[in-house]
Amino acid sequence: MAKTKQLFTRRVRRTRDKLRRRLGDRLRLSVFRSSKHIYAQVIDDRRGVTLAAASSLEKSLKGKLSTGADVKSAAEVGKLIAERALAAGVKNVVFDRGGYKFHGRLKALAAAAREGGLSF
Repeated sequence: MAKTKQLFTRRVRRTRDKLRRRLGDRLRLSVFRSSKHIYAQVIDDRRGVTLAAASSLEKSLKGKLSTGADVKSAAEVGKLIAERALAAGVKNVVFDRGGYKFHGRLKALAAAAREGGLSF
């Protein structure tokens, strides 16, 4: 188990290092997925501030979703994070997938965020 966690940590570090090189003046859309829920945050790393956040635990989404661990819930979270980011004045972000592969729930969240108006 320790080996698996070490490999995941290495993937996260590698991904974040690449993002920092390309970041420029853009903010970071960070995604965390657990086995039961998915979370997204728009983070300003220079100031160390979270500007917008959304998750499948939101009260507004609880009625719509049967579970927080499927593609449909990830798409709803993507729409919600895009709406909140635009309200905070954020249009351009860089997508931080962490150590996760870009498929399934992450891909659905990213597509919904793009449809909602975020550019990355």
